[in-house]
Amino acid sequence: MSIITDNTVLVHICSGLESKNKVTLGLLVALTAEKNDHKVTLFLAGDGVQILDCKKAGEIVGQGTGDLYEHLQNLKKSKVTIYVSGMSAKSRGYDEKLLDGYSAEFVMTDVLVEESIKADSVLCY
Repeated sequence: MSIITDNTVLVHICSGLESKNKVTLGLLVALTAEKNDHKVTLFLAGDGVQILDCKKAGEIVGQGTGDLYEHLQNLKKSKVTIYVSGMSAKSRGYDEKLLDGYSAEFVMTDVLVEESIKADSVLCY
């Protein structure tokens, strides 16, 4: 457990499913930070929007970074704020159904800029 708590952490994932270690690590870090009492915001952009479309365990598993599906299930139960680039999702054929089950919303890139300025730490994957 960290001695420092109540910091804000922005985790920005723009890598897609072909980078399974990056996307699983990004979610693992976000969930770990939240577990350690930090306020966490997750911003998915570019190919990173695809990770919300993982539908089954074992589909995407990182080396030592866990199962994407399990991380997503834990994310649904967490207090992590989730923003998804609306432009990235739309250009990849996703609509509101992508957000089903998540406390998430489509936003524009200005939110990424605002959240990065407010955050104590910004981590990109």
